[in-house]
Amino acid sequence: MTVTLRIVMIAPLRFPIHAPFAGGLESAVWNEIRLLRARGHRVELIATEGSDYLEGGPRQFVLPAVDWHGDPAAADDTYPPGYLGRALPALDRALAVVAERAAAGDIDIVVNHCLHGLPLARAGEIGVPMVSTLHTPIVPELVASHATGRGRGSRFLAVSGHTSRTWSVEGVHSAVLHNGVDTDVWPRGDGGEGLVWFGRINHEKAPHLALQAAHLMGRPLTIAGRIGDQTYFDEEVAPLLDGDRQYVGPLGTTELASLVRRSACALTTPLWDEPFGLVTPEALLSGTPVAAFAIGGITELAVGSIGLTTVPVGDVAALAAAATALIAQSDADPAFRATVSHAAALRFSLSSRIVALEQIFAEAIADEALIENGRTDYGSDDSDSGALERASAA
Repeated sequence: MTVTLRIVMIAPLRFPIHAPFAGGLESAVWNEIRLLRARGHRVELIATEGSDYLEGGPRQFVLPAVDWHGDPAAADDTYPPGYLGRALPALDRALAVVAERAAAGDIDIVVNHCLHGLPLARAGEIGVPMVSTLHTPIVPELVASHATGRGRGSRFLAVSGHTSRTWSVEGVHSAVLHNGVDTDVWPRGDGGEGLVWFGRINHEKAPHLALQAAHLMGRPLTIAGRIGDQTYFDEEVAPLLDGDRQYVGPLGTTELASLVRRSACALTTPLWDEPFGLVTPEALLSGTPVAAFAIGGITELAVGSIGLTTVPVGDVAALAAAATALIAQSDADPAFRATVSHAAALRFSLSSRIVALEQIFAEAIADEALIENGRTDYGSDDSDSGALERASAA
């Protein structure tokens, strides 16, 4: 794509956008900005203080810092006490600046990853199209904000067909565009003897079940990630750690990728309705096979993937058996890890996702021009067409 777009991106509010990432959502947003900028687009970020990529933007785009320190109730589905009372007025001011600059012809499109409903409620008032990505199971507040907002509202993408179908029941229609993984950051490795589990550490991600599987297999396991629920970690994870099963904390991307590609198999153990599960393609890109629970978007990832075996949710014995079989297959076939990595690169390349995003953004902008010229035969969030349909088919 040769046209340079002027993009404003709205980040989720719960954590700053920088490494080591709080979770897959923050990682996906950070990488999306990085690659769009690398392709020549002007991308300005609305995010909490301490995030990367805030340089050069209006001061109103820097939202109040999030401080979780010392909060015993810190979790992935809450905010620090009183935080939204400071953050939402700041976000409202940022959106007002977006509308002013859009009216002056200085912004082409708004890309929304925020999990609060305010941007959706304002989507029809900012004067340029908005494309929002659905990263989670249904959030009633987002559904209500979209339904009650004035104007045309946002278009939507979903990170999996499962997520798209779930939200469509609530009247939020979306095209599917899988998350992507940077093949340069997650190169293939030769594996090793140990298992790996990585991600947010809370009950819905259930690393304690990976630990149980590792004990059954008699193999070492390394757990890496941010603790999202300290009580859960203390009560269900820590008692299962020992000399061979260790927690190494949150890791930067380079260190984490090195750990994963030096592992024999990755375990993915969600108990919730996983929208996508970025850790799975990250492991596969590394050549590391994955044994996972069959839930949410992971069942979709398994179709057509090599080196990914799914088992019934919560079945630790089946998980251990699947991991054992994958390791045996890898040991027996010297080309297995290369095959796993190559197949994942074809499906989950981040660079391909960015090209698809450019097409989607261009179509949204073109549709906006048709609307302003009095045309009505344009794509909408109820009947996505063109690039959105091509994204769903990809």
